[in-house]
Amino acid sequence: MDNSLGDYLRSRRARIQPQDVGLPEYGRRRVPGLRREEVAQLAGVSVDYYIRLEQGRGSSHVSDAVLDAVARVLGLDPTEQEHLRDLARPGRTGRDAKGPKGPKGPGRPAQRIRSGVRLLLDRMTDVPVFVLGDRMDVVAWNALGAAVNGFAPSGTSGSAAAGSGPSGPPNMARSTFLDPDARTFYRDWPAVAAETVAHLRLYAGRRPDDERLAALVGELSVRSEDFRRLWADHQVKEKTYGVKRLRHPLVGDLDFGYETLALPAEPDQLLVAYTVPPGSPTAERLALLASWSADGSGADSGAGAAGEAGPPEQPEQPEQPEQPEQPDRLDRRP
Repeated sequence: MDNSLGDYLRSRRARIQPQDVGLPEYGRRRVPGLRREEVAQLAGVSVDYYIRLEQGRGSSHVSDAVLDAVARVLGLDPTEQEHLRDLARPGRTGRDAKGPKGPKGPGRPAQRIRSGVRLLLDRMTDVPVFVLGDRMDVVAWNALGAAVNGFAPSGTSGSAAAGSGPSGPPNMARSTFLDPDARTFYRDWPAVAAETVAHLRLYAGRRPDDERLAALVGELSVRSEDFRRLWADHQVKEKTYGVKRLRHPLVGDLDFGYETLALPAEPDQLLVAYTVPPGSPTAERLALLASWSADGSGADSGAGAAGEAGPPEQPEQPEQPEQPEQPDRLDRRP
């Protein structure tokens, strides 16, 4: 039986030492961090109540006051506190309990991109931009986003780019861990991998019944030891803003900032835009990449995370006229 709440609470109390919360350290500890009895004492609840909470029994009826007290003891940040509520009350809906949850099993409709969002992407001609959907699927992108990341130039989610499933859109988690070029493409691959898993964990708390997510996690757990290790750590993190340091196969190193915006009325879709200071080396290289993309020579050039690339094709050399056959005597030894 799955007990995500219990797994999460145990992982969080394992990182808190008694001296961190003003408790004396005495006796031999069989497990790292706080004991359940100590968490209960500091949170002001009975030991039996906390044990039942960690076992996932009756957690859907736990009060906000108790969850807040436990979160305080475990030193949870706001994102972790929200994740704790999602796990304790799996019936909550949507991002931050706002908006419809919708079906998540095999019958869930394909993710849709509103026409207004599509137009917005197409108008952002000098910014690499894409839209993340359920399970970190990449469901839309613009031309420069394709050139940087290696998505198909069409900007539609039905393409079979590397990092996609057998018949689905590109997926950032799959490409990060299964694409052999990803560790070269992401110059800070360990940080990117940890952030990817932390975001996927957060989504899992919000969508516990997503069968496609379960299949994705199962695939990555089987095929990637790094994913297994990071998934077992139970870190969660919102995708908000930060830095992306890439090594593009055509133009070299690219240093981007990125900003993430939640799309209205689509609680699980995030617009991700890369930013770059004007006049910087990255801006110059991005302009070069954009020019190649515009004339079609670099349209599929993004590599590492989502596709393979090569230099722009060289023009075909004109065929050389056939040389007349030499007389047979020239091939003979004297």
